[in-house]
Amino acid sequence: MDQASGSPQEPQDAHGLPSCYRHPGRGTGIRCTRCERPICTDCMVSASVGFQCPECVRTGSGTGHAPSANQPRTVAGGSVAADPRLLTKILIGLNLAAFLVQLSVGDRFTDQFDLIGRAFVPELGSVEGVAEGQWYRLVTAMFLHGGYVHIAFNMLSLWWIGGPLEAALGRVRYLALYLLSGLAGSALTYLIAGSNVPSLGASGAIFGLFGATAVLMRRLNYDMRPVIALLVINLIFTFGWPSIAWQAHVGGLVAGVVIGYAMVHAPAERRTLVQVGTCALVLLATVGMALARTVSLT
Repeated sequence: MDQASGSPQEPQDAHGLPSCYRHPGRGTGIRCTRCERPICTDCMVSASVGFQCPECVRTGSGTGHAPSANQPRTVAGGSVAADPRLLTKILIGLNLAAFLVQLSVGDRFTDQFDLIGRAFVPELGSVEGVAEGQWYRLVTAMFLHGGYVHIAFNMLSLWWIGGPLEAALGRVRYLALYLLSGLAGSALTYLIAGSNVPSLGASGAIFGLFGATAVLMRRLNYDMRPVIALLVINLIFTFGWPSIAWQAHVGGLVAGVVIGYAMVHAPAERRTLVQVGTCALVLLATVGMALARTVSLT
């Protein structure tokens, strides 16, 4: 990756970094290896050596290839999308829609879809839980919330962290990261927490985004202090607030770090194999935890 100091003629941000030529005011230490213009994480396209800007990739300048033979790619090898936040918007919409249903239907809806291992639910008049074969709860619990503050905090975090990460990874890889991190958080909660203690929220998936963001920033040699400070604050709340399912946060964070590392550090020649294989291993570990807990409860 070629990094050069900005010239006096280039616009710079408040920290003295050159500004991305497509997003003025957004400081970056990355330059296109072809035209040497500064590019931010939303614009950089992974190349065999370093990163390139979308315009150079689109025109295929200096390669002798037609524009269609050189499609723009993200740092993780994903396709560059016209709307880099589309999936983040959809995920926020799904969470908000589920919360509106919770408000309109009441606790009966929440009790049917939150995460619970095995317990008698008076409202339903039966023993319910993942151990009873209701494996869907591992997924549906990721889209439910316990109140206005809970969903507001999670959705703001998803917007701030998810958007830039979606742009850096590409939609398919970003969605895999989100869902697998959420599942890992649900599985660890199911494994460790009390079987009759309900849990819900998107926090496991969001902590996975935190972990992947830290890996990405490290990969790009960005200042790690802001994301580390934010992560520490969230972990303090995780272990200091009695009603928070810390298991979901830890499970999601670990999965996010593992998957994020595979996404941004996989060698180009084996990128798909490494990324898919890592996601499969995380999914296998998630299923293993759920099976082990189910056996112990039944």
